[in-house]
Formats: sequence, C-alpha cells, structure tokens
Amino acid sequence: MGAVKVDMVSKALSLLVLLGDSAQGASATELAGQAELPFSTAHRLLQSLAGQGFVAFDPVSKRYTLGIRVFQLGQRVSNANGLTGSALPALRSLTAHTREASIMGILDGDHVLTVSKVDGPQAFRVTSDPGTHSPLHATALGKVLVAFSDRTDALVEDLELYARTEKTISDRSVFRREIARVREQGYGTMREENEVGMHALAAPVFSAGDQLVAAVAIAAPVFRLPFKDLLAHLPALKTAAAELSARLPAP
Repeated sequence: MGAVKVDMVSKALSLLVLLGDSAQGASATELAGQAELPFSTAHRLLQSLAGQGFVAFDPVSKRYTLGIRVFQLGQRVSNANGLTGSALPALRSLTAHTREASIMGILDGDHVLTVSKVDGPQAFRVTSDPGTHSPLHATALGKVLVAFSDRTDALVEDLELYARTEKTISDRSVFRREIARVREQGYGTMREENEVGMHALAAPVFSAGDQLVAAVAIAAPVFRLPFKDLLAHLPALKTAAAELSARLPAP
C-alpha cells in the first residue's frame, strides 16, 4: 500500500512539473499524454491537486495551470533563499528613479521565473507578477538569461520559438543573432515581442564569482514611454544590476 501511495505522489508531482513548464497551461488530455498516464488517472490526480489549490482549472478553456498554493510555497522558498528580500531595495530604488515597473527573474528550465517585482506609481500595471513563468525568447529578461547562461548554446538551438505577438522572434537564425547582440552589448530588449503595447530593458546580475544569478528589467507601456526614453534609463538599470550582484547569494 505504501508503494502505491508513493507512486501516486510521484505521478502527481510529474503533473505539477509539466504545468510549470507550460506557460499557457494544458488540458487533462495533454498532460496525460506528456506524463504517459491513463486519462482517468491524470484527471483524478488533477482534481485532487485542484482541491488543495496546487492547480487551477479554467472551465472556459478547459486548461489547468499552477495554482496559488504553488505560488505561496515558491514565495516561501524565495524568501528563505534571500532572493526576494535582498532584491527589493534595489528594485524600489530603480522604480523610484524610472517611475516604471522593475522586475527580477531567474532561469527556470526553459522559462523565466519572476521572483520579485515593484510596480511603478502609474495607473497602468505590468502583469508579470512573482511566480509567473514567461518565455525566454520573447522577453528582455529571458534573452539576458539565455545570453549569459552556461546553457546558452543548448537554449539557443533547442528553445521552441513560438509566436506570442507578430513581433516575436520565431526564426532560429534571427534569434541566434539576437542573443549574440545581447551578449556583446551587455543588455537585452523586448519591443512588443511578448505583449502588444509593452517593451522592456534588462541586464544580467552576477555573483561574486561571475556566475549568472538573475536578470533585472524595467518594463513600461509603449504609449507612455517611447523606446528612446526607455533606453535613457540604461545607466540606472546597470546600477541596479550591480547593486543586486553585490546583494544576492550565489545560486
């Protein structure tokens, strides 16, 4: 009986991992296929996880996503590791200077995981909240994390370059050149590639041993901050990245 329980726990965890890798969520059928489980087993486990808040179900799209309980646990881990608390002073300072949202993200598999964010004082709010996964190829944070990761070559060649908007880079050779440009200039940009009407600027955060720890970004709506004005904040962004490099623990 104990072995059966352990096996079911393992299967449930595999479903959570799959959902963590799916930015748009997935249906029970898709998850069952990916986890190589009978549909009835996958559906039963998902219902149990939903009841405990570990997954959420959208009755309109019929898709599951990670639930608030996973976010809460992730926040506790982040706080325990010092990421959130250590980052907030630098992010608040950056937002005070730019009056726009400041975001910190880390590399989580094939996605960016937002671990900390400070909203600007403006009414328009950036939607990338802590706990959110975003695509590496379509975000400024993601491009920086790819460019300075020890997995750069594999990520450049293997990432699924799906289109988020009409401006998303979906051609492999173009993406390869983009990552080389980010690495050469030391920062990354996103110009409506992940979300129409939004652009961003990001810089890498390194540990004392020059190992990539995270990336920090400024994000703003196009209608309020033209791209040339966003670029004018690059020195402030680099200052925040340097401060975070001094504050954050090595991974």
